[in-house]
Formats: sequence, structure tokens, C-alpha cells
Amino acid sequence: MSEAESNYYLGIDIGSISTKGVIIDANRSIVARSYLWTEGNPAEAARRVVADLGSQVDRDTVCVRAVGTTGSARRLVGALCGAAVVKNEITAHAVGTTFLHPDVRTILEIGGQDSKIICVEGGVAVDYAMNTLCAAGTGAFLSSQAHRLGVEVEEFGAIALTSQKPANIAARCTVFAESDLVHKIQVGYAREDIIAGLCRAVASNYLNNVGKGKKIVAPVVFQGGVSKNAGVVQAFEDMLGMDVLVDPDGHLMGAFGVALLAAEAAPGAGAGGGEPFDFDALNTFEFATREVECQKCANHCEIICVYRNESLIDSWGNRCDKGAIKPSV
Repeated sequence: MSEAESNYYLGIDIGSISTKGVIIDANRSIVARSYLWTEGNPAEAARRVVADLGSQVDRDTVCVRAVGTTGSARRLVGALCGAAVVKNEITAHAVGTTFLHPDVRTILEIGGQDSKIICVEGGVAVDYAMNTLCAAGTGAFLSSQAHRLGVEVEEFGAIALTSQKPANIAARCTVFAESDLVHKIQVGYAREDIIAGLCRAVASNYLNNVGKGKKIVAPVVFQGGVSKNAGVVQAFEDMLGMDVLVDPDGHLMGAFGVALLAAEAAPGAGAGGGEPFDFDALNTFEFATREVECQKCANHCEIICVYRNESLIDSWGNRCDKGAIKPSV
């Protein structure tokens, strides 16, 4: 095996609900996957994902040359991992999806607490929209309704596909949807019709909010945790009148995309200043975050500082150079 063939790259996508990670090889193929709940602690979730990925590979031969992070806690976890690349979710998802599906024109993504749409032309993201304000079109909404119905959310898709007449569930917001759901239960709607109605409500809410004003052009790729729900996939296909592709690794696309970006940045920018990534490093250091309010101008920026063993390793949040806090040497 050549030195180039032994090089691998790690991508981590840290969301509010779940944290995803992948390791890719020199051929950009995924050799290890991890999907775990964030549980309100992105640093600990990153540690668990890295440990899980490390257990899936031969650490004596797999040399991770660079790390990339994306997601809501990308800066924090990027600092902890010494990431070569820290990118937003739009860029990461677009890069990963266009690599696997070069002809994609529209990317639909629904996660645990937010959703997004990315319009692609010639392999480049040209437009996008995100929804982080309403949970009615997200995985968290489906999970809460599954609990109310006494059904595992993983079973929703199969049950929804058995419905002959989906219930019409109000999809304007979570409060209206839940109220309508309770009413449908009370008047005796069949469980499969209610579940199918919930799946359609998620698709309808997404198209009327996140996708509003966007031209949805085929080929369409649907990703994120909710893409595993066959009921929602069917609802999108019915409403759009076109096929919707779900990649087997669609729920990992952000992590995959940022791993690809890390591979591009690797020459001269590898994790740890060119040194191979140490899978055990996150367990040997004590990390802490502290918030500092800058008083040097009228902005009063709230600056987040990340410390490793009491040494500052990164900071962000300042809107001008006056608030810049330099890492410890």
C-alpha cells in the first residue's frame, strides 16, 4: 500500500439532535460511519462519534490526515479536533451530494430541528433557504407525535404506506398540527391514516415554507434523518410529481461533504499541523468553554473561548478586530 493509499479523512457533522461522522479513504469511499444523539453536549457527542469511528477501522494502518467539521457546533468541535476545515451545512451538504450525484439539481434536507433546500446548477449551489424557527416540518415533530401515538418513529414510514386515505392534518405549525392530531384521534380516524397524514403534513409544511419561491427541478435528492421515513418520501413524490432519490448515506451527507473538503485541504493543512489525527486525543485533554463580553466598542460582542487544559485554543464571536482574542502559544 502506498503512502497516499493509507491516507484517510474524517468528517463530523454536529447537529442539535444528532452528531454524525464518517471516515473516507483516498478514493473518497466511506469506510466508517457513526450516527449518535447529541444529547445537549456536542463536545461529548464528538468524543463518542470519534471513538465509534475508531473502533470500526484498523488504527495501526488507517492514518487520518485531516479533519473537517460542520453543523451548529462546528466551531467548537473543530477547535477540539484541530480541524483543517470548518464549513457551514449548506456547503457541506452541497459538496457531498454533488460528489455522489453530479447531476442533482435540488437537495431537500430535513433534520431533527431544522431543514433546508439547496438549488444546484452545474454542480454548484446557487440558491438555498433554511428553516430554524418552526418544528412542524422536522424530525423532532414526528418524534413527538410518534410518542403521542405510542408508535416508534422508525415504524412511521411502513405504517404510512398502508394508508388508503391519509388524514388531513393542519401543517401550519406544531401547535395547530398537534391540536388537529388530537381531534383526529378522538373522532376515530385509523392510526395508519393519521400517520400518513402526519407524513404529508411534514412535506406540505416544508414545501410551503422552506421551499416557498424555490424552483424545484429534477433530479431531486432527499436527505437528513427524515429521509429514512418512506411515508414522507412518498408524500414529496406525490406533491412534486417527480421521483425523489434517497441515498443510503443521505443522513451522513454533511459529514461526508466536509470530509471531502478536509481531503482537499490536507496537503500542508492536516489535522494537528500535519500530524496524523489521534483518535484518543479527545479523551486525554480537559476542554472548557467560557463566554466573554467585549467592552472595547459599542458592539459588546459575546465572544466564545475554548480552552484545552486551561490554554486558549480558539475563540469566535467578535465583530471587529478590537474583540479578537488570540489563542495561547
